[in-house]
Amino acid sequence: MRHRPGNPTLVPVPPPAPVQLSAHRCLTRQAVDRALALDVDFVEFDVERCADGTLVVFHDSVVEVGGEEVPLASLSLDALRAVVPDLMLYDEVLDALAGRRRAHLDLKFVGSCAEATARAVERLGADNLVVTTLDDDAVREVRGWAEAHGHPDLLVGLSLGRRVTGFPVWRQLRVRASEVWPHLRYRQSRANLVVAHHWLARAGVAGFARRRRLPLLVWTIDTPRSLRYWLRPGRAFLVTTNRPEEALAVRGRRTARMWG
Repeated sequence: MRHRPGNPTLVPVPPPAPVQLSAHRCLTRQAVDRALALDVDFVEFDVERCADGTLVVFHDSVVEVGGEEVPLASLSLDALRAVVPDLMLYDEVLDALAGRRRAHLDLKFVGSCAEATARAVERLGADNLVVTTLDDDAVREVRGWAEAHGHPDLLVGLSLGRRVTGFPVWRQLRVRASEVWPHLRYRQSRANLVVAHHWLARAGVAGFARRRRLPLLVWTIDTPRSLRYWLRPGRAFLVTTNRPEEALAVRGRRTARMWG
């Protein structure tokens, strides 16, 4: 309860909104259908681009062909389908989600990101979409497109927490420093959503988001302890998880206690 200015009457203060949930890495029709059967808020999927420009739902930038790793961007759709028979097209997953769930779109490629975003906005609506990417230029491209086409509030996030395995030590340190202290990258990319791996979020990025008054997306939260921590109302805007059933149960118990 709190006092309203100029009025001694106490007015109730509404509790923080529940943290929203995103079912992580829904890359096949089976995984998408599973997420749709749950009461999650978002369905997360990764998008790559084939050599012929076709957008597909796929996580990795390489695929094994004949025992060798081949860049996905060098393969046509037909060649990729020969080794990944259950491959989903980007448009197929948009059609599956339309009118049913919001989409958490994680772009894994660089270039033409605005075009991919435009297709999602056309199919789902800007209010039903979150766009994330590891690439600063891609964030800037999508933000520019969104503002130019009347969607300034479209949430576009710069993801922090990329893998640095195989990088020279100097580059590993440089990448991690830019993630622990992301001020410059966020200002230059113009991201309006903070996206962080959970350990980075705890290391200070959550505080950065609060100070900037930006919504926070934390990935990927799977352990019971982490779910209890991050699903506390007000701690984040959105959490991605590979265990959506457990996350929904944790959130449900918290909501029941708040309103019980």
